[in-house]
Amino acid sequence: MTKGGMESVELFTTEGKGRGLKAQKEFLPGDVIFAEPAYAAVVFDSLTHVICHTCFKRQERLHRCGQCKFAHYCDRTCQRAAWLNHKNECSAIKRHGKAPSENIRLAARILWKMEREGTGLSEGCLVPIEELQNHVDSFGEEEKKELRADVESFLEFWPPHCQQFGMQLISHIFGVISCNGFTLSDQRGLQAVGVGIFPNLCQANHDCWPNCTVVFNNGNHEAVRSMFHTQMRIELRALSKISPGDELTVSYVDFLSLSEERRAQLKKQYYFDCACEHCKKQLKDDLMLAVKAGESKPSADTVKEVIQLSKDTLEKINKARMEGHYHEVVKLCRDCLKKQEPVLGDTNIYLLRILSIASEVLSYLQMFEEAADYAKRMVDGYLKIYHPNNAQLGMAVMRAGVTHWHAGLIEAGHGLICKAYAILLITHGPSHPITKDLEVMRVQTEMELRMFQQNEFMYYKMREAALKNQKIQVMPEPSNENAPSLFHKKE
Repeated sequence: MTKGGMESVELFTTEGKGRGLKAQKEFLPGDVIFAEPAYAAVVFDSLTHVICHTCFKRQERLHRCGQCKFAHYCDRTCQRAAWLNHKNECSAIKRHGKAPSENIRLAARILWKMEREGTGLSEGCLVPIEELQNHVDSFGEEEKKELRADVESFLEFWPPHCQQFGMQLISHIFGVISCNGFTLSDQRGLQAVGVGIFPNLCQANHDCWPNCTVVFNNGNHEAVRSMFHTQMRIELRALSKISPGDELTVSYVDFLSLSEERRAQLKKQYYFDCACEHCKKQLKDDLMLAVKAGESKPSADTVKEVIQLSKDTLEKINKARMEGHYHEVVKLCRDCLKKQEPVLGDTNIYLLRILSIASEVLSYLQMFEEAADYAKRMVDGYLKIYHPNNAQLGMAVMRAGVTHWHAGLIEAGHGLICKAYAILLITHGPSHPITKDLEVMRVQTEMELRMFQQNEFMYYKMREAALKNQKIQVMPEPSNENAPSLFHKKE
């Protein structure tokens, strides 16, 4: 079945997994299989003043809707583009006296769209909203309680003059949001800023080693002529060569966990047992649990002890990071690494987690040389574990490249930035802001590398002079959040 721009994929039903998507033609790494605008989307409650409600970009100064005083936009272009979806919401917020929570706002936007367009298939959708999976029957007591509270709040917010929908449909919509809400990120792709429903994306099944990735594209309303404006959308991109008839899969969770942990997370959040090859055969688990090889191989008790210490340290680190005690974080990392290094292998996930935090926090504190050493070890481990075209891998390599560059290690820095650029060209595409930033860095480091190769002494002299005149750019403050995950699911 194909519909409106979805000619390259086919919807099919598979035993045990329900619906899925198949490729209708061959795709190569980096190809966009399809792009899909949101059926409905909203900004998170905590960010409604700093994120545009149309394109979800973070902006310094936003225009506020003069009517409801709640919605914020980049400019008049974004405000005009939002009016069809904001019109009902605007008057409902004024009538209600305040804006409800993001879940209520998203459910209301979905139902207003159904009111406008009717039920059944919308243009470009393979499956109607009413038929999306809601998993309400699998909800535990706490989730059912939250669902009842959401329905109650929704009924208070929903205007009496609008079409009245049955309780079953309203509950279904909240179930769909809970299971299929997709995380929207800001233009740099580093912070989760909202949640949207994309019916076609919902049909892609999970695999821990997928052949596709999803990237959020904020669109572009900056062009002078509106004919060149592009819409906010998600893009399903190929990570490897895909042949006609192959199932298209995405990963709902980060791969950097043991198969048992990934399966537990998928069961808890998405209510299914992962039967992908990597989980069934526990592929890469041996790498993630690697211990030091050689004659003096550590005993099982020693390994157990160090892993427990690592888990305890990660908890202490989280607490110190939340409180902004970054020097304390560094001390905890150094102490933990001393205990880990004689016992854990280079690809052990507990070692990699500490190396990742240490390199990020030390970069922020401008202790670049030590940060670069940890970042290099982290990347070497990641390269043995992750799929070669994994977005998280690309971001980690980019971070390591920038750290080396700031440390004055221009050869390694340029090499890592080039490697990150090659990965992100596939996962994000050439027009994504992160890829564009990386291209600028690639050109800059290439120029510096040439200078370094011609005259090392002069390169360091010029670097020293440049640093005196221009303070080195401060790295972003370490975030306690992980990179935005694919689907927005309240833990």
